[in-house]
Amino acid sequence: MGSLHFGDFQLMRGFPEEVVHGGVAAQTALVFEREKPGKSGLTVEPRAAMALKSHSEAERRRRERINAHLSTLRTLIPGTGKMDKAALLTEVISRIKELKTSTTEISQGVNVPADADEVKVEVEVNGTPCGGGGGGGGGGFSIKASLCCADRPELLMDLKQTLLALRLRTVKAEISTVGGRVKNDIVLTCEGGGAAAATGEYDTECNIFTNNVHQALKSVLERASSQPDFSAGSPLSGKRRRLSPPSFPAASSSP
Repeated sequence: MGSLHFGDFQLMRGFPEEVVHGGVAAQTALVFEREKPGKSGLTVEPRAAMALKSHSEAERRRRERINAHLSTLRTLIPGTGKMDKAALLTEVISRIKELKTSTTEISQGVNVPADADEVKVEVEVNGTPCGGGGGGGGGGFSIKASLCCADRPELLMDLKQTLLALRLRTVKAEISTVGGRVKNDIVLTCEGGGAAAATGEYDTECNIFTNNVHQALKSVLERASSQPDFSAGSPLSGKRRRLSPPSFPAASSSP
């Protein structure tokens, strides 16, 4: 660090002493400030080195986890041992899509309970379509109903009593259960449809019975949801409820 000559002092005559020597004092203070230890007892350079090392370790662990997952995928899908990451992930996505398509095709022929509580009611016509305006021709109609909910011991008895109260004849019933979920598919018929057809009230009777079945199954579902097993802490308490409106055949104009 250079010293000030006598001529320099002559040029700065009249200025305060702290201004004249301020530059020297500031540089000296900067040197001492750099040498001061931090709060943790370390200087700035070692702390930066430790942060860089910690970041490198975290990055190394992250890469190890990714490589472990990729190795697992290679063991699950044959012929991918020498693929790079991009090709491997592309193959995995393709296989997942294929499996999803296959699962959908298989499940179409299998009566599997849905995850959501659901009531469906639709009309299956025997002979002249219900709603055709011709009185049905005495062919009669059947009601196909489906109830999907969580299984419970009293469910079948409750369902039986509810259907008996409707004065309908059960011609077919299928029950499937998976993982605590149950689906009841029932086909019901109404006896005496010929009398309704003779009086011209076939369509009205069809709609009335369909609505009655839908309301009855809805009440069964509500009673099932109010059971103690459906408390707030139960894993089944968060199931969604879906009530599909009754499905009627489209009416056609009579000639």
